Amino acid sequence: MAIFVVHKHYARHLHFDFRLEMDGVLKSWAVPKGPSMNPSIKRLAIMVEDHDLNYGSFEGTIPEGYYGAGAVVIWDKGTYKLLDGSINSGRIEFELKGKKLKGIFVLIKMKDKDKEWLLIKKRDEHAGLVIDL
Repeated sequence: MAIFVVHKHYARHLHFDFRLEMDGVLKSWAVPKGPSMNPSIKRLAIMVEDHDLNYGSFEGTIPEGYYGAGAVVIWDKGTYKLLDGSINSGRIEFELKGKKLKGIFVLIKMKDKDKEWLLIKKRDEHAGLVIDL
């Protein structure tokens, strides 16, 4: 099992940073509207720079003048299990065990896009749970 964390980030625009521990770092995607537990909703997830594993426990304020300036809080965290795929294949299926996010999700790289992915909840017993963004 590896860790995942979702930061709620109040920068220029409120967004959520979805992070999965892979290859000794936190692979990260900015999710403008936040994750959804509804399988019919596909959320845009823009791949951003990797973060050090220690960043997974960060909460605080990034000062003005620095990239990502603004307040950062941990919105959810837990562990995940990789079920199928890889970043290189453009499809990653995984099961989350968090406080808010539970069950199977998939990240799918959009065709002909450099950094754009979709974060989608798969149909399972956790689908449709209401989460507070």
